[in-house]
Amino acid sequence: MNSYISKYLQREYDLKRQRAISEAEARKNGLLNRLPKYGELLTKKNTVAIDMAKTMLKGTDIDKQIAEDNLKIKLMEIDKQIEALFVSEGLPKDYLYPKFECSKCEDTGFIKLGNKESRCPCFTQKVVNITYKQNNMLRLEDENFNTFDIAYFSNKADKEKYQSDKSPLQNIEEIKKVAISFVDNMTNPCQKNLLFTGRAGTGKTFMSSAIAHSAVNKGYSVLYQTAPLLMDMIIEAKFSGYKDETKKEQYNRVFDVDLLIIDDLGTETLSNSKFTELFNIINTRLLKDKKTIISTNLTLQDLAVQYDDRVMSRLIGNYTICRFFGDDIRLKKKRMC
Repeated sequence: MNSYISKYLQREYDLKRQRAISEAEARKNGLLNRLPKYGELLTKKNTVAIDMAKTMLKGTDIDKQIAEDNLKIKLMEIDKQIEALFVSEGLPKDYLYPKFECSKCEDTGFIKLGNKESRCPCFTQKVVNITYKQNNMLRLEDENFNTFDIAYFSNKADKEKYQSDKSPLQNIEEIKKVAISFVDNMTNPCQKNLLFTGRAGTGKTFMSSAIAHSAVNKGYSVLYQTAPLLMDMIIEAKFSGYKDETKKEQYNRVFDVDLLIIDDLGTETLSNSKFTELFNIINTRLLKDKKTIISTNLTLQDLAVQYDDRVMSRLIGNYTICRFFGDDIRLKKKRMC
């Protein structure tokens, strides 16, 4: 789970819980001022509780048990009087209880399962929602493995046209299997990264989105960005000397996030500094065993011309290369509208 988002959310949960408790305390104080009878009943209840504590310190075990049972009956009678007072005032029984947003974890973000403590589903869902918004991935609800439609891919093989014995349909189904296996083995050090190549409109971005959607729902942190914006962000952070905390955090996330997806590699403005930063991103994430997906409209031959041997050696040696081909899906969808 994204540690940065978790820390941010935990602070939010702590404040939310304290606010609910403070509001309950304010309701109690207001009730004490408005209903003196309630204050009298509380005082009586406190006195009985003190008497119970004193009784537990003296007498025989039998005497203690009898006295304790009698005192418990008195406490129950007082509680019934308080309940009747609330009813007469038109107040719900839980009027003085904190109104927590989540009744399961009472806004702590944790629930107990036996002797173990785990994150509440409400907390996990908020992490997912924030991840989507932070990384411009709101479209992932529409672009995922469940909405993947093979109807747009031809089942006809054309070796001359596609330079492959497979049909576009066979090819994309194989790539989908690779993509699902990739997400299922994100923590496996032997799992290679992914390089998606192929011309525009053949499904690369959709497949990247589907992987991101699945990874986020499994609790992994994901950063999805186009190559031009990513490289500009890196350069800006360095130029500022990492003094800008927001830019510094963005820079660190590039290297620390569980899954980095770089879309449209090759469309960024080329410069030596950007070549260096691209290599640094790829190499550092390999050393940290952090998974990366790179998508490009360029062929491997084009990439070799545009980028140096250091970058290419990392891509060829540490990435599973998936070549997308077929008719432009975007054009097909427009014709069907």
